[in-house]
Amino acid sequence: MTIRFIPLPTETVRALQAGAPDAYGFTPERRTSGGAGVPCRHCLAQVPAGKDYLILAHRPFPGLQPYAETGPIFLCADPCAAYGEGAGGAEAMPAILSSAHYIVRGYGRDDRIVYGTGGVVATAAIPARAEELLARPEIAYVHVRSAANNCYQLRIDRAAG
Repeated sequence: MTIRFIPLPTETVRALQAGAPDAYGFTPERRTSGGAGVPCRHCLAQVPAGKDYLILAHRPFPGLQPYAETGPIFLCADPCAAYGEGAGGAEAMPAILSSAHYIVRGYGRDDRIVYGTGGVVATAAIPARAEELLARPEIAYVHVRSAANNCYQLRIDRAAG
């Protein structure tokens, strides 16, 4: 099986970059990057030093329900290209995944956690763990979150085809 690393949708990001409210109804905060520790969830790379970025609350789920976690994320303040633009993500591991470990967890078609799928995984093992989870019919997609802060990083889907 082939997987794809999926960034936040461009239409969502462009709206936030234009001042649309975040998941809590607030305007995203604007800051300047020091060059490290500011991973954009759209281009899936670090926001370069000296460039502005946005901090906002994001809920990567279509609706409210008990498993719809909301938390802080960063985005480039200026328009950036979506990771794997034009292809709905890409198969190569993105630069955003630069820590030693991440939480990897499977979700069902109902956008709820599938129990027993979550765990802290070494970064190099993320593709294999995602493939293992996505081979299960009850898993619709996988989220990757920070192991230190539980912040949403990206989504992993089965590749089309």
